[in-house]
Amino acid sequence: MVKYYKVLTIAGSDSSGGAGIQADLKTFAALGCYGMSVITALTAQNTRGVTAIHAVPLDFIEAQVKAVFSDIKPDAVKTGMLLSADIIELVAGLLKKYNPPNIVIDPVMIAQSGDRLIDDNAVEATKTLLLPIADMVTPNIPEAAALLNKRIQSIDDIKPAASELSGFGCKNVLIKGGHADDTDCTDVFFTAVQKQYTYFSEKRITTKNNHGTGCTLASAIASFLAKGETMENSVKHAKQYITGAIKAGAPYAIGKGHGPVHHFYRFW
Repeated sequence: MVKYYKVLTIAGSDSSGGAGIQADLKTFAALGCYGMSVITALTAQNTRGVTAIHAVPLDFIEAQVKAVFSDIKPDAVKTGMLLSADIIELVAGLLKKYNPPNIVIDPVMIAQSGDRLIDDNAVEATKTLLLPIADMVTPNIPEAAALLNKRIQSIDDIKPAASELSGFGCKNVLIKGGHADDTDCTDVFFTAVQKQYTYFSEKRITTKNNHGTGCTLASAIASFLAKGETMENSVKHAKQYITGAIKAGAPYAIGKGHGPVHHFYRFW
């Protein structure tokens, strides 16, 4: 029998389709993987912002996870928006129980519009419960700053921050440089075992269509890991994919705010 490369996203739903599980599933499909989803929260949002958030009850989140793992064994798991400390505690416990390979934690905290997507207690829970089980954590600069409670602005700040984040127990850290004030967009990858830094840099693309870039990059990393790539190659290929998706999506007009990237640019 032919087997799929299977990737599970545990994240929130974006009604506009640009971020969250919608972006995750598009990314999995575009990269040749079979995508599954566990929805942790429903959001009412569009390209201009988030107008409402509804948390999925804990027992139903657990039921979704159990349904997937009792039948289909994911080759990688990516987490996104986990609204509260209670949800984080539940998800972390279930991931420990089922022990899937290739856990990618995207610590989603703030939407592209600036709307907050987690409560205050969730930041501490992310550090103490999620990061220790992560094979990879992919914060942007504001998220890394929130996790470390320190100011991060330049590449010089990002490098020690990546090392410090690994101290919470995550094996690999990728701090995304999109919020830095640089001509290029440089992501800093740190592996805790080798204590080695690698820089992945691409020319910055001028566009307002950058909704869901973080979700897409983390999902791309999970996809390449599911297909058997090394962590470094997964980050490399994911960076190339998201850069192409941003570039291809730049000319499109969708909504009146931050539009999405073009997940299927390799096909149409």
